[in-house]
Amino acid sequence: MTDILRVATDAAREAGELLLDRRGRIRSVEAKDDRSLVTDVDREAEALIRARISSAFPAHAILGEEDGGSCAGADTVWVIDPLDGTHNYVRGIPLFGVSIGVIHRGEFVAGVIEIPAEGRRYAAERGSGAWANGERIAVSARTDPAQWSIGLDSELRTGFARKSRVLEALGRSVFNVRMLGSSARSLSLVAEGVLDGLVEFLDKPWDFAAGAAIVEEAGGRIATFDRLPLPCAACAYVAGGIEAHRWLLDLVQESR
Repeated sequence: MTDILRVATDAAREAGELLLDRRGRIRSVEAKDDRSLVTDVDREAEALIRARISSAFPAHAILGEEDGGSCAGADTVWVIDPLDGTHNYVRGIPLFGVSIGVIHRGEFVAGVIEIPAEGRRYAAERGSGAWANGERIAVSARTDPAQWSIGLDSELRTGFARKSRVLEALGRSVFNVRMLGSSARSLSLVAEGVLDGLVEFLDKPWDFAAGAAIVEEAGGRIATFDRLPLPCAACAYVAGGIEAHRWLLDLVQESR
């Protein structure tokens, strides 16, 4: 394990412990302009993660959901979501996690996702494979859409016409569709082959930075709807095993 992955793992573990400790004891909940939620726990967890990263790598840049930052101006950027699935967390749904990704010269090279309520930790680093709780993981090798479970963006307030077309097309072909309310959880389930694929219509970099590295190191694919590498910017994307990824990209293109 390199120093980068060790720091990411330790920071995610500590933040996950904070989330569990504060569960049910949230002091403040606010709605952002896009109607997503932020709590005092989000902010405390991000401050903790930033402190660990800055102490170990003071020259690295940090982009976080709550305190901002930029992907520009540094070779290495840490992209963090201290509490992915805040609405689930507030409602007592145990599908939430900590996501810490690392971008080096424009490539997603490392990631850790901590799912504290389930005791699951996913980690990957470029060229070293992907792991869950110390065991090697791989994306689904299923090739028949009729057997697939596909994750889908759970935000239905915007762009509903296209999303409904995609959902209808999925409903005709795959076994089932799941909306989990946490990109970190969805991507980690794709990486270990529990979900066969995922379609997201507009995620931010902190939602997918860690998951992108983990999915790719687990043998999967992740790309924008236009079949391009993910940027460090908001985008729509598809992730999955090789066959599911190709099939889903065709589906979203046909559902324009």
